[in-house]
Amino acid sequence: MIIGGRQFDTKKKTYIMGILNLTPDSFSDGGTLGGAHEALERVRRMIDEGADIIDVGGESTRPGYTRISEEEEIGRILPVIELIKREFDIPVSVDTYKSKVALAALRAGADMVNDIWGFKYDADMAKVVASFGAACCLMHNRENAVYKNFFSELSSELHQCVQIALRAGVDADKIILDPGIGFGKTPEMNLMLLNNADKLDLGYPLLFGASRKSFIYHALGLPVERREQASVAAAVIAAYKGASFVRVHNVKAHRHAVDMARAVAASGGEK
Repeated sequence: MIIGGRQFDTKKKTYIMGILNLTPDSFSDGGTLGGAHEALERVRRMIDEGADIIDVGGESTRPGYTRISEEEEIGRILPVIELIKREFDIPVSVDTYKSKVALAALRAGADMVNDIWGFKYDADMAKVVASFGAACCLMHNRENAVYKNFFSELSSELHQCVQIALRAGVDADKIILDPGIGFGKTPEMNLMLLNNADKLDLGYPLLFGASRKSFIYHALGLPVERREQASVAAAVIAAYKGASFVRVHNVKAHRHAVDMARAVAASGGEK
């Protein structure tokens, strides 16, 4: 698939999406960036460390987060997106579920929309993405973690997201699916998702975002500032099982780890 003019071989490689949080209240790194130019230096470092896409977010979506206005979200992200696109040749994703924010970001040069509600929150989102010919990542999400058949319902609900995109005119080869670790799932379900990543045959490239999330705390009892090694382990598992993208905070810690996992997976079984 092509994102921002770059070719991504989603069948043979795991690409790294570097997280750039422009929020004061994100669960992991909120409030650590002082302004647009400091954010630009973070982007420069992520690129040097091997990031393939930069994911810019202006509103935290951690549990219990405070929603902000579209205007405030746009005000946080636009100057940074414009700077990134001016200074660097790297695809930029905007992490938002609001069509007005996505529209402003795409006009500013963003190449992709990463929607935690998979086009189900805002009825105009799919049309906005289609009108720009942009790529999108559609994440599985729901208000509760009550399922009769977890994998069947997850697959069905992601299929609904895909249909919304296709009906709006989004090209099939511009769609990435995210099973939604940490959203509408119990800690045990999050572990199951990783363990069965290779069985999620949904017909589209998969992105896994496990970095520093609370399911690591439930498994290991680690506070957020001590979850880096466990985050890398989760990304390695996802990569080994065929994930096309992993979304991470620490690019340097993940780059060679996911590449090695993919190299081992590509070696095949015993001859």
